[in-house]
Amino acid sequence: MTDSTKGKHLTQEQRQEIQECLDHGVTFKDIARRVGKDQTTISKEVKKHVAIRPSSANKDNSSDNAPKPVVCRTLMKSPFVCNPCKRRHSPCGFQKQFYNAKNAQNEYTTLLHESREGIPLNKEEFYDVDRIVSAGIKRGQHVYHILATNDLPVSKSTIYRHLHRGYLSASKLDFPRVVKFKARRQRQPDYVPKAAKIGRTYEDFLTVLDNYGVKSWVEMDTLIGRIGGKAILTLDFTFCNFMSAFLLDGKTAADVSGRIKNIKATLAAGGFCFGDILPLLLTDNGGEFSDVSTVENDLNGQKESSIYFCDPYKSSQKPKVEKNHTLFRDIVPKGESFDSFTQETVSLVFSHVNSVKRKLLNGKSPFEIFTFTYGMEIAKCLGIEPIAPNDVIQSQHLLKM
Repeated sequence: MTDSTKGKHLTQEQRQEIQECLDHGVTFKDIARRVGKDQTTISKEVKKHVAIRPSSANKDNSSDNAPKPVVCRTLMKSPFVCNPCKRRHSPCGFQKQFYNAKNAQNEYTTLLHESREGIPLNKEEFYDVDRIVSAGIKRGQHVYHILATNDLPVSKSTIYRHLHRGYLSASKLDFPRVVKFKARRQRQPDYVPKAAKIGRTYEDFLTVLDNYGVKSWVEMDTLIGRIGGKAILTLDFTFCNFMSAFLLDGKTAADVSGRIKNIKATLAAGGFCFGDILPLLLTDNGGEFSDVSTVENDLNGQKESSIYFCDPYKSSQKPKVEKNHTLFRDIVPKGESFDSFTQETVSLVFSHVNSVKRKLLNGKSPFEIFTFTYGMEIAKCLGIEPIAPNDVIQSQHLLKM
């Protein structure tokens, strides 16, 4: 793999992937291939940011004559950390060391900031700068004007950094524009970690189809209304385009995993098994689907289904669910909020969508084909009811009645 980020620093996302790969026992060579770095870069990164946790056997040895900490022989070779060890959470008598992405990123950021602050001012120089800058600011002068006029040995960013840390005599209220600007909001990346997709890529999905002759699966996706508002989880059974849908309080992994557990419990209460009805799922790389274990395992923690992820920005790899969403948009236009919806509202809309007869199904509706295959009770467990052909409403008038 070509290193497209050669000469660039590791990002927080890459460090998180390194940690997740280490937790799964992935080698430095394979980690380097996944993050697009050299193998030695990964090795140096892990060694540089190792966090040591003393063994319980040596915690009480605080005297100078205490024996040196015992080091596990496994830590003397790659990957030099306890992340992949099966006993990492239990006492073993050895000194433990771990790689933690969050700590590594914090250490890197601190070092980066310190290295870019330049030569620090001595006490006399600092007070001279403070006196000149504060006096100019109180006269309404702008920072650049003050620096250019007095030829001060600091940058504009240094002045603002000192201001925010409270080092200057002048306050934020004295600066012409500081109080007008709000701090930038930091948005965390919303994605499925690459480590979670090991063995679950779209290529792996195609291999399963070829090896086992699978002709049908379930495509999973989410619909959004108002940004930051409620969302809808959709499950499309590709053999007949039958689609069930469930209201979410938000578009997060916690919302999706909570709803999946609820679906499994509802099916189990009706005497059905989630894994028998949805054994193979295909979805995209949205962060809401990152809780793989909840989707694949039953309520007792035993695997019952398999989930696979499309390639990034390849929605065409799950065309059935994308196409069926257009029928939903006939009733609820894009951009309209779901905040006033209840689960009954969502079930009503998709009951009408599933009752639309399709040419592809020789004049039958998805509801007819699905209930012929699985039975009426499962459809009810999934929240879908039959709608008489003459009563089907496929427009915005459905929710205005």
